[in-house]
Amino acid sequence: MAIDSGGGRCVSADITAGVSPAAALFHSLADETRLRIVQRLARGEARVVDLTGELGLAQSTVSKHLACLRDCGLIDYRPEGRQSFYSLTRPELIDLMASAEQLLAATGHAVALCPIHGPEALGPQEGMVS
Repeated sequence: MAIDSGGGRCVSADITAGVSPAAALFHSLADETRLRIVQRLARGEARVVDLTGELGLAQSTVSKHLACLRDCGLIDYRPEGRQSFYSLTRPELIDLMASAEQLLAATGHAVALCPIHGPEALGPQEGMVS
């Protein structure tokens, strides 16, 4: 259930409306903040405080996106005392991220220049991750 940054609705509504699960998966990863969180968690588990410090984001922002990724089944957490340690649930996600990086390298990051999907078309908050 990824949050649609444009309308605030969850991707689960899109699936109900006939959007494929694959499109919903990529939509959930299309948000730069969620993508940065996934990239960080690919290196190992982290607490909210770790993510806020490393990514330079507010606690409420990180928590919102962690909840979204958790609802999508892409991450989970383990409690330890009063802390929660977040991690990826599926190692295939690391493979997907590595494949995406290889594809971007092979295309010379042409998608960033695309008039339909590039940063200018998406707006300032949904642009590509460098």
